[in-house]
Amino acid sequence: MLVAALRRILRPLVRLLIARNLPFPFASSLLRGVYVDIAVREFPIEGKRQTDSRISLLTGVHRKDVKRLRRERHLALQPSVAAALGSQLVARWTTLPDYVDETGLPRPLPRLASAGEAHSFESLVRSLNTDIRPRVVLDEWLRLGIAEVDERDRVCLRVQAFIPRQGSEEMEYYFGRNLHDHLAAAVHNLLGRTEPLLERSVSYNNLSRAAVAELTELAEKRAMGVLQELNARALALQQRDSGQPGASNRFNFGTYLFREDEAEELEKEPDDDRS
Repeated sequence: MLVAALRRILRPLVRLLIARNLPFPFASSLLRGVYVDIAVREFPIEGKRQTDSRISLLTGVHRKDVKRLRRERHLALQPSVAAALGSQLVARWTTLPDYVDETGLPRPLPRLASAGEAHSFESLVRSLNTDIRPRVVLDEWLRLGIAEVDERDRVCLRVQAFIPRQGSEEMEYYFGRNLHDHLAAAVHNLLGRTEPLLERSVSYNNLSRAAVAELTELAEKRAMGVLQELNARALALQQRDSGQPGASNRFNFGTYLFREDEAEELEKEPDDDRS
């Protein structure tokens, strides 16, 4: 059963690799390195040194390759400056009382701090980053459709449009982070070592397209409400805890939605006959 589950998990990943022209030898080499890294970091024997021979025994990777891979540095997945800054700006603009109206929606902000208002787009950007000019951030957001400037020279945030563009560095970062965390939670529960983590879903088949559309609309509406509520509370707690001893923990809560026509997927299954 586990092998069948792994095969299913790998299918969308292999689809991505092929679409990005990353062939099997690349994936094989990448997986070999991950095997060694996980064995070294997470499967030690207390009081004993992690030798190349033991890592080779645990992973099945040749000892010569283990020796080479242990010398290589593996870069941690980090968001680009643009992705990190953009997320922080939106979090504050959609959460802090000074930046939302009475209905909880982000207020239009004067583009410049000199406009006479207490809060502006320029001051919001500078409160988080003094190295990147607010105009540069605004120009990029205008290009992506995340924001617009109205006739009163106010910057208006389009929250629903704050989605990294297809194929961008930002999207690749969130792809790696969110899928890792979802899979890590599921593996944590499968291994059953400590208290289980939240990892649930609602799944139905034999639905019409209209039914799926209705469920999709409901799911997106409710999910956005939960995410906005958690964002507001998490930001407040982060500001409270920042700089305190032990404030090194990470929290990630996400939602996902998937739909497909199972009849169409069955039609794609390869025939058993071979010419």
